[in-house]
Amino acid sequence: MSFSTAPLDTLADRKRTVPLGFDRAARRYDLLTGMNPGYKKHLRWSAQRLEVASKSARLLDLCCGTGLSTKALAKTYPSAQIDALDASAGMLGYARQKRYDADVQFIHGDASDPAAAGLDGLYDGILMAYGIRNLPDRDGALMRLYNLLKPGARIVFHEYSVADSKRSRAIWELVSRTIIIPSGRIATGDGSLYEYLRESVIEFDGIQNFESRLRAHGFKNVKTMPMNGWQRGIVHSFVAQRGE
Repeated sequence: MSFSTAPLDTLADRKRTVPLGFDRAARRYDLLTGMNPGYKKHLRWSAQRLEVASKSARLLDLCCGTGLSTKALAKTYPSAQIDALDASAGMLGYARQKRYDADVQFIHGDASDPAAAGLDGLYDGILMAYGIRNLPDRDGALMRLYNLLKPGARIVFHEYSVADSKRSRAIWELVSRTIIIPSGRIATGDGSLYEYLRESVIEFDGIQNFESRLRAHGFKNVKTMPMNGWQRGIVHSFVAQRGE
């Protein structure tokens, strides 16, 4: 099934078909991300920026995909119990084939409302990699994620944001049009998911707007931490904390 199976008028409409696109791309996803310098290292940085102190931490990996973010969490916190959730059954199928340094369970569900997938209780930390940008209702999701954190616990959004910088936007446009979209089309036979990726990154909040959005939902100690290489100024760790 193609990512764009029917005419969709807005980017918001297309967000609802994202899991179908990832189902199609799952077989080649690790190959494509492996071509991105720093991809796995940056996920580890975001995992480390959770700064979870408890050796028996309970962690939530949202939009876990094929398990690359899960591996970053497991490597950083090998004694943790990790719940890893994704809306794409195809991506989860590949995630379950990997070996992890921690105790991991994978759940098929919507990151907008993890409780609806059976995840309850409170977490010592939440990592959401390349996910908040894809949710049709960001504000509703942030409200629910806040309520899943233990008091004082951190959440890290590992995400693209280029709206505040003409330079970052220009680099993103160049890389996505000349490398990401053509590579995705060759690898999967369908470039629509990667076209969506380009557009969704451009549409997403700038750093200041997303930080303000987090504060509006009660998060404290909000800050944005950089990556390096070509992704500096393009991919960030948005770090926030539930109040004590």
